[in-house]
Amino acid sequence: MHILEARNLCHTYPGGISALNNVNFIVPRASSIVVLGANGAGKSTLFRHFNGILFPTSGEVLVHGEPITKKNLKEVRKTVGLVFQNPDDQIFSPTVWEDVAFGPVNLGLDPATVEHRVSESLALLRVDHLADRPPHRLSGGEKKRVAIAGVLAMEPQVLILDEPTSGLDPQGVNELVDFLKTLPEQYGMTVITATHHVDLVPEIADVVYVMAGGEICARGTSDEIFVQDDLMKRARLDVPILRKLICRLQENGVEIETGSSFDEVEKTLRLRLTKA
Repeated sequence: MHILEARNLCHTYPGGISALNNVNFIVPRASSIVVLGANGAGKSTLFRHFNGILFPTSGEVLVHGEPITKKNLKEVRKTVGLVFQNPDDQIFSPTVWEDVAFGPVNLGLDPATVEHRVSESLALLRVDHLADRPPHRLSGGEKKRVAIAGVLAMEPQVLILDEPTSGLDPQGVNELVDFLKTLPEQYGMTVITATHHVDLVPEIADVVYVMAGGEICARGTSDEIFVQDDLMKRARLDVPILRKLICRLQENGVEIETGSSFDEVEKTLRLRLTKA
């Protein structure tokens, strides 16, 4: 049984706007999944179905094999936590501490457990020094970390992040990527990330779903996805810069595997230059 699954999921907004069309999506435990797509591909709409913010026009979403309904929303949201693209849509309490505590308090946890979870989440995201600060006085990167901490404090089994690197500087992106890598291995958490920044995908994804026009166009590893030029054009996506470099090297007679990592490319070039 998969921890989270969508079956033939369709969603039409008022006015007849079709946002999702027969989406099938499988989420294994303790995995890292990237949903890749241009703006307007349907990623955010899909994610809002995964924890019951939206309900299907047809099809279904299952958590632990059970369809999401209005009756089991509280249990669903214990299991599946969603971090919005814009943290201002998620942070609303007078202080950072109160905001991160909001979820655990509404789960009905005792004060000691709430305090432990909040302290642990703030420390994990390295924002514990901001605990007493009003959220409106935070930077964009700090708000993003606080929003993630608020979801982690509920200890979900699945963490969903919608464009988590938007608004972050390069150092913030690197720190967030390093953090996300630890969650499946160290905490057994499943992470689902939506992005259109393709250079991040090989670093964090076990499995990649490509979306365009509200549909799943492809599913595979990053190596399998990024060699499909027609797919990338259809989805209005670029390929990672490392993939471009590998293709250029191959065109110029350098023997190198398509799925090589940055370190492998560097090693190949060093050997090539040594022999030159």
